[in-house]
Amino acid sequence: MSVISPSQERVVAERRRAALRGALGSALQAALADDSVVEVLINCDGQMRVDRVGRGIETTDTRLSVAERETAIRLLAAEAYETVTEEHPFLAATLPGSGARVQALIAPIVSAPVLAIRKRPKLILTLDEYVRAGIASPTQAAELRQAIVARRNILVAGGTGSGKTTLLNALLAEPAFTASRLLLLEDTAELQCAGSDVVHLLTKRTHPPVSMRDLVQMTLRLRPDRIVVGEVRDGAALEVLKAWNTGHPGGLLTIHANSAADALQRLEDLCLETGAARPERLIASAVDTIVFMARTAAGRRIEEIISCKGDRR
Repeated sequence: MSVISPSQERVVAERRRAALRGALGSALQAALADDSVVEVLINCDGQMRVDRVGRGIETTDTRLSVAERETAIRLLAAEAYETVTEEHPFLAATLPGSGARVQALIAPIVSAPVLAIRKRPKLILTLDEYVRAGIASPTQAAELRQAIVARRNILVAGGTGSGKTTLLNALLAEPAFTASRLLLLEDTAELQCAGSDVVHLLTKRTHPPVSMRDLVQMTLRLRPDRIVVGEVRDGAALEVLKAWNTGHPGGLLTIHANSAADALQRLEDLCLETGAARPERLIASAVDTIVFMARTAAGRRIEEIISCKGDRR
């Protein structure tokens, strides 16, 4: 049995990446290389759309054929060391090196290949830029800054693509965060902070898996000042709230919800998944501020900020 040397492995990997670049085409490659683009979306019709920081989704003139999309999806799967077939007609992976999140579907669960590539954003909007872009009002920006300095726990809610993660990155750019010992917890690396004392933890799907709940428990042994969670979708929400309530105020968390009020109900539902009895008191104690992000015809904006209690002392 022959053994492949490291140099041969590098050659094979480069050939695979060259084939992938060819399959993606120049327009898609250009979109992925554009720092303002955070997501590339291709539907069954092959039309390419891009989601830009602060601007939302735009339709491009580029259209990929079925064959081009199928080839790209199979090569993306190979980069992630996975396989896409009719028996396993989907791909959900994070690409090694780039950290880009890929979601792809092929027949028979769709009529034609569908592809979404979400990049780790390189352009970070500040709260001042939010105000200039009309995403936030000066009053809202001031409220958020005050909440951060007062070490209030902030829950950012909104629908898919409403800009929750983008807002978290804007909040993480504030001096109170960059001066803290931060623990960032995510499924996919999207959060960024310029602080010098930052630990970034990621969940792991492959065996043995590492869940968000596992990460929260690990975090408590890493002496955090503030705990920031990219998003919770399950009972890990209970662990985050308990961590916030045990001497680690000033955290951030995102959640899918249709309104600020719905965010609290959604948080309660996630806590109940663990069998927790009456989590309302824990939620009321842990959550200080709720920010609701909305997608409107004019673009993304902060629709409301609700203060759940007085300033934390």
